[in-house]
Amino acid sequence: MIAVKICGLSTADSLTVAVGAGARYVGLVFFEKSPRNVSIVQARKVALSVPVNVCKVALTVNATDAQLDAITARVPVDMLQLHGHETPERVIEIKKRYGLPVMKAVGVADASDLAAIDTYMRVSDQILIDAKPPKDAKLPGGNGLSFDWRLIAGRRWACPWMLAGGLTHKNVAEAVRLTGATQVDVSSGVESAPGLKDNAKIAAFIAAAQGE
Repeated sequence: MIAVKICGLSTADSLTVAVGAGARYVGLVFFEKSPRNVSIVQARKVALSVPVNVCKVALTVNATDAQLDAITARVPVDMLQLHGHETPERVIEIKKRYGLPVMKAVGVADASDLAAIDTYMRVSDQILIDAKPPKDAKLPGGNGLSFDWRLIAGRRWACPWMLAGGLTHKNVAEAVRLTGATQVDVSSGVESAPGLKDNAKIAAFIAAAQGE
């Protein structure tokens, strides 16, 4: 069974659809430049309605301790996703300070980027293998871009990893087949407009990921 993460949720309606369709992870984005950004009050309201068997992930980008303190004090999250330029040392600091599992995003554009996966595997609980954003991109993720999945075909790593980047209900089955991923993440691929989740696309994505 492929575990699916629906990221960038902001409403109870989309959350209900995602959970009902079988999502194993739900992501809340705390990054002001993102169209999926949620306030702490909004995130808390959504998080409190998530069933206990679904992992609540807080996505942050180069967050300070003060920002992470504010999130973790009010929002009952189960995992922190670091989607910026956090160093391995910073990953270790955050794990120690908050006592929560950490998922580190690593952007991939070509084979030279794969070494970073091995580096972060040593300090993270999970790795999110995403498409590297263009140099002029305003967002570190959620850009609807994919990378050449053949770069990681047949590779195995010591800790759990999740595939992201340009996934939709039309290509997720092929992405899983090529990479051997057992976990996938989607955000823009289940939207009708930036930041606006499409409930039909959420359900279709999860069904396609799980081979239904």
